[in-house]
Amino acid sequence: MTAIFKREFASYFASPVGYAVLAAFAFFNGIFMYVQCLFIGTSSLSNVFTSMFSTVLFIIPLITMRSFAEDRRNRTDQALLTSPVSIPSIVLAKYLSAAAMLLVCLSAYVIDGLVLSFISKPDWSVIIGNIFGILLSGSAFIAMGIFISSLTQSVIVAALVTFVVNVLITLIDTIATTTSNEAVNMIVNVLSFQEKYAQFALGVVSFSDVLFFISITFIFLFFTDRVIERRRWA
Repeated sequence: MTAIFKREFASYFASPVGYAVLAAFAFFNGIFMYVQCLFIGTSSLSNVFTSMFSTVLFIIPLITMRSFAEDRRNRTDQALLTSPVSIPSIVLAKYLSAAAMLLVCLSAYVIDGLVLSFISKPDWSVIIGNIFGILLSGSAFIAMGIFISSLTQSVIVAALVTFVVNVLITLIDTIATTTSNEAVNMIVNVLSFQEKYAQFALGVVSFSDVLFFISITFIFLFFTDRVIERRRWA
């Protein structure tokens, strides 16, 4: 599993994808940092973190699109599937490599905090809470992206479908504003990714929110395992 993880993580930097992801994250983080923090003279990064949530939705499809789709397109998946490594280990290795790539992006938040340290006293509990929150919510999106990648051999289709799914999930919150049905609102509150992440943006860590993201991650990794297992014996 370790070898697959190393190969997958290194592959991000063997192509322009990894550099494009890092550049996009750093670019938007820099803009939001300047406009919502430095320009107005505040040390609070909560608005920056909230705005960056949409950026994460954009870059995750780029991170996950190649997970299984590229192996299938290049017909190297059979060599992987017939290796002595178990399917769960393969899925986990690809998931961890994508999560590691997201974590590298999130290191920009530490830089934000260090920059603010020269002019004020940033709330490091909020910064750490947000890194934890985006890593958790991002992990759920990554698991969904990997699952979608396992269903196609086109990296473009995998990226586009993952992006559309991510956007639709975040739009769930708008449903609550268009209906007064209590049952619908309750379902929306249960499924809302953005509302749960908003708590982390404020530095509030809820066990139920943590459990929600972990559960979504586990469910879609399990779905991916089933898809790959079926293909192994097809």
